[in-house]
Formats: sequence, C-alpha cells, structure tokens
Amino acid sequence: MGGKPVQGRMTADGTDGVVIFLIGMRVNKWRALRSWLPVFRAMPRMIKELAQDPARGLLGIRAVPGLRNFSVLQYWESKEKLLAYASDQNGEHRPAWAAFNRRARAGGGAVGIWHETYVVPAGSYETIYGDMPPHGLGRARGLVPVGRRGERAAQRLGAETRRQRRKGRPRADHPQGPPLFGAVTAAGDGCCPAPPRHGALSRCAAGPRRGGPPRR
Repeated sequence: MGGKPVQGRMTADGTDGVVIFLIGMRVNKWRALRSWLPVFRAMPRMIKELAQDPARGLLGIRAVPGLRNFSVLQYWESKEKLLAYASDQNGEHRPAWAAFNRRARAGGGAVGIWHETYVVPAGSYETIYGDMPPHGLGRARGLVPVGRRGERAAQRLGAETRRQRRKGRPRADHPQGPPLFGAVTAAGDGCCPAPPRHGALSRCAAGPRRGGPPRR
C-alpha cells in the first residue's frame, strides 16, 4: 500500500450510495497455462479501458493478490453503470467473457472465475482512516476530516439518513401528499384532522349542526 500517509483521522468524501464489485479468478491447474493466462491478462485491459473513460462509472479499484486466487475490488457509482459496462458489445468485457466460456468448456476446470456485487445505499456505510495513505473508498472519492461526518461510527452512519429526512420533510405551510381518508381539507369548514371511526359518521363530513357553528 503505497503513498504518503495523511495525518489525522479522515473519512471518505461524499455521501452518495456506492456499488462494491468483487471479481476474481482461481488457478486450479498451473500446467494449463493456455486456459488461465488469457483470463489473467483480460482484467488489466478492462481496468485500463474504464480508467480512460470516467463517465462509465468506475470510481476506483484495489487489487488483492494471492497464490492461486487473484481478485480486484472495484467501487462503482451505480449498479446501472456497472451493468451497462458488462453488457457493452463494444467494450473489453464481453469478448473476454465469451473467450473464458470457450476455454472453460475445453479446459476441464483448469481455471475458476467468480464475482460478487453489493449495492450500498446512502447512509448505510461509514469509513475511517487514521494516519493512512489514501485507501479504499477514501482513495476513490477523496478524503475529508472525520469530524465533517461525525466522530463516531454511529454518527457517520446516521448522518446521511438525517440529511435526507430534513430534505424530504414537507413545509408546515405547504403540506404534501393526499389527505387522510375521510378528512375534509378546505380551510375554515370546521373539518377534523383525522378520519372518523369505522361505522361512525364524521360531523365534519356531515356538515355543521343546524342553528350554530360546527363544534371545534
């Protein structure tokens, strides 16, 4: 893990949702070089293609090497962009996937491949990096002081939820949404704020009593 450490406690910038995509391969038969080497070489081509076009939605990657297992952790803007790239007929992924299927049928299980996709909505993740070089989602999105999103993990997890609630809360002088069933909404008509009980006739719906104003 290279790079210069960033002093202090930091967290990943941004509060939008993120898609985590893990993809990897396993060499089951080392001698079957023709089966697993093309699979190994295909991933760098795809990463290069995505890095040259940020609009495709890849935020960042982290390679996870191993003895037999080789995998890459990827951060994406959205599942829609991830799926769009996977199905792009003109991109590197489709021909690499078709070539793997051909070699898998002929190679007798010489190489394995896998992936996992996690769609993480806003407010459902938190990060912290103490005296670390840019890493993980912090490297993909940039770093900000941890205090901007809360000193504790519980605060950082709830920060976006509270922000969305405030943003979506209707104004008191501008109610939103349909009225409750059975309620009358015209101002000044003596309506009740809640529907009547089942089987009962609301005085509001029936109108004011004769000989006087409606009850309050």
